[in-house]
Amino acid sequence: MNDRREGLDTSFGYTRVAPAERQRRIRAVFEAVAPRYDLMNDLMSFGIHRLWKRRLARGLPLAGRIVDLAGGTGDVARLLVAGGAAEVLVVDPSEAMMQAGRPQGGARLRWLAAEAEHLPLADGSVDALTVSFGLRNATRLEAALDEIRRVLAPGGRFACLEFSRPAAWLRPFYDPYSFHVIPRLGRWVAREPAAYQYLVESIRRFPDQAGFAGMLRGAGFDSVRWRNLSFGIACIHTATRPGGPA
Repeated sequence: MNDRREGLDTSFGYTRVAPAERQRRIRAVFEAVAPRYDLMNDLMSFGIHRLWKRRLARGLPLAGRIVDLAGGTGDVARLLVAGGAAEVLVVDPSEAMMQAGRPQGGARLRWLAAEAEHLPLADGSVDALTVSFGLRNATRLEAALDEIRRVLAPGGRFACLEFSRPAAWLRPFYDPYSFHVIPRLGRWVAREPAAYQYLVESIRRFPDQAGFAGMLRGAGFDSVRWRNLSFGIACIHTATRPGGPA
């Protein structure tokens, strides 16, 4: 039975399974779609996701140690390297996603399989951390934010690109597209409609612009800001770990 009161598909088990089981199912989703994930993103967003990711990369200081969390096939990490970053570490729980991107990675990308809630990185060891369309898949979002803050150096920059809440005038058009067209694209192109149904549902679960900004402040971040993209369909949130140079 589907519960649409909050746009959640409980038949997938999104709200009713233990965290370990949800983690297993999410990993299975990305293993299933990995070979055609980038192609599906192009089709679903009409290529606009690439412009959003370029905007994210352009807004970051590229010196020092950079982590691209939930970096998947490394498309954002490659933008960071091309923009001048010396080296970027892609961290993602899905080996299949990273394997799909490794042939295009180049020598300045490194890869590490890990969960956002348990980053095998030292305290204060990262100068900037990005995450694009991946934080909503964290089993425990608050724990993931705590880990991000822990590994950032004082004054380190956090930037998150994520789907968000569109403007009110756009929702009557956007909602039918996301709930009906995207899963059909998943069936035709990636042959995984259930996986893309989950991805759509996970967008609805993620906090809106103000809600996520409040979570960042609650997790101890400073200088929390956001910028809407494409009338709020996506949003870039930025923040810093306190304690940097004055």
